[in-house]
Amino acid sequence: MAEHIEGLIAAPFTPMHDDGSVNLAPIEAYADLLARNGVAGVFACGTTGESLSLTVAERMEIAGRWTEVAAEGLRVIIHVGATSIEDCRTLARHAAETRAFGIGAMGPCFFRPQTVEDLVAFCAEVASAAPGLPFYYYHIPGMTGVEFPMADFLEAAAGAIPTLAGIKYTWEDLMDFGRCLGAADGRFDLLYGRDETLLAGLALGARGAVGSTYSFSAPLYRRLMEAFAAGDLDTARDLQRRSREMIHLLYSTTRAFLPAAKRVMKMVGLDCGPVRLPMRNLTPDETEHVLAELERLGFDDYCAK
Repeated sequence: MAEHIEGLIAAPFTPMHDDGSVNLAPIEAYADLLARNGVAGVFACGTTGESLSLTVAERMEIAGRWTEVAAEGLRVIIHVGATSIEDCRTLARHAAETRAFGIGAMGPCFFRPQTVEDLVAFCAEVASAAPGLPFYYYHIPGMTGVEFPMADFLEAAAGAIPTLAGIKYTWEDLMDFGRCLGAADGRFDLLYGRDETLLAGLALGARGAVGSTYSFSAPLYRRLMEAFAAGDLDTARDLQRRSREMIHLLYSTTRAFLPAAKRVMKMVGLDCGPVRLPMRNLTPDETEHVLAELERLGFDDYCAK
């Protein structure tokens, strides 16, 4: 039986210098910020971390730094997915040499698997490079185009990937998510991956969640989870509403979510720098708008401190 992670797993941003190079220096303070705000772990070098815009060498440096500085009890899962199976295996082997709790990989997004069995074969190769670490499949079809039902994946992968621990589930198919929760008598760990609908995941039975906004607003989501556990649905719904308003704001700029979210990190005292091309950073006017709207939404009431 795989360990079921409970609580919030932050998907951290990759700090960068103004010239776009990776900046490892803030990661120790980043890990301290998350631990101080009750976050249970990190899913490093994923979508939020701009993983596919980084080199393999950069990703290994980032993974090594996270595992080096994470406090006891802060689980570090390293995303090792890439379009090249050999890059995946290199990253997985490196993760196994660090203090990583586990590894994860999204499906390849250029030459995509044509069947569930193709996807299982790909994941089995990746997982085999780190046979001592739990393996999580990262389901994010909105980015990868790999859209197989994950209940079918779990059925096919259960006997083929010995280290399969579960799924980071970042998609809107709640029926499939519910089927995954019940697969193999609840053996697998299903980490819910949509911050803006976390309450729906909890209602279905999720225990843990991975999200970008947990880096800077973990107190909001911890309150939400506590209210849900106490049966206080009115409070839980109100907190989820506040989350939706914040996330809608961050998506509403012409530069999309990541540039705005990275800018918010600076508000909580951690400068993660710019995003990499082809993404663009916020203009001064967009920055002013986002900061003013966050103040109007009462961001200071639930931001990480």
